[in-house]
Amino acid sequence: MRLRKLERKDAPLMLEWMHDKSVVGDLRTDFSQKTIEDVVKFIELSWESNTNLHLAVVSDEDIYMGTVSLKYIEEGSAEFAIAVRSEAMRHGYSWFGMTEILKKAFYELNLESVYWCVSRSNKRAVRFYDKHNFHEVLDMPSKVLARYQGIENLKWYSVLKGDEYNIREFVSGCKVIHINTIPTVNAGELSFFEGTHEISFDIKRIYYISKVPEGVRRGFHAHKELKQLLFCPYGRIQLVLENQHGREEIELSDPSIGVVIEECTWREMLWLQKDSVLCVAASDYYRIEDYIRDYYEFKGFINKI
Repeated sequence: MRLRKLERKDAPLMLEWMHDKSVVGDLRTDFSQKTIEDVVKFIELSWESNTNLHLAVVSDEDIYMGTVSLKYIEEGSAEFAIAVRSEAMRHGYSWFGMTEILKKAFYELNLESVYWCVSRSNKRAVRFYDKHNFHEVLDMPSKVLARYQGIENLKWYSVLKGDEYNIREFVSGCKVIHINTIPTVNAGELSFFEGTHEISFDIKRIYYISKVPEGVRRGFHAHKELKQLLFCPYGRIQLVLENQHGREEIELSDPSIGVVIEECTWREMLWLQKDSVLCVAASDYYRIEDYIRDYYEFKGFINKI
């Protein structure tokens, strides 16, 4: 995944999401009458604007997946917006686009704040932003609110330069840990953990999964008794966990972040970047009888706990 300038070749796929009700149903702008000529014109104008930054979110193969924007760039702030194709949903493109455009806002454009709003009825978007710990803003400048005059039931968010976002202590009841990391100037970092010290169990097995293409899902199993620490020393992997606490996901992209699973938990792993590596430290040797590979068997197992 990466960001780049919008190009004319993106127009057909951009028009696709504009006419897709599953994408635009909760957006305030009516895109239904947009034509390919309108989209091409928008792309060309984006190359010249000084107050708006519109970039394409694309796959490793340079296929357009969505548009991420900073609008009304002025006085140290900007309004964030993003729209992705239905094909790109649940594959990490929205989160990637958002985090990358925020980096540009704060470290290239030197902005102090970025804000945005969504309809409270857009439960998918509200869940997305709340899940990543963005905070609701109750007092927005009047000139910003004037752009949305007559539109009710909006939820406003903002992030300030230097804010840490997406900090989580648990995902589906599983503890998110910070692995000990020692940085060395101009020589990288050394990360380490020790069984029964940083994690609660002794380690009997370590394995890793590598050379996986982007977009591939793995996992689809649970363990009855095995305890594990999962972390990603290279790349980006979306980890989906489900247990008696519910179903949640977290992106593993920082080598110093790990997730400890100590109860029966269904797991799925989506490779957001090709050649990403998933490492696992386990509390026991491989035992086939400890695996649950059928989802409905898993649901029955945890219902008995």
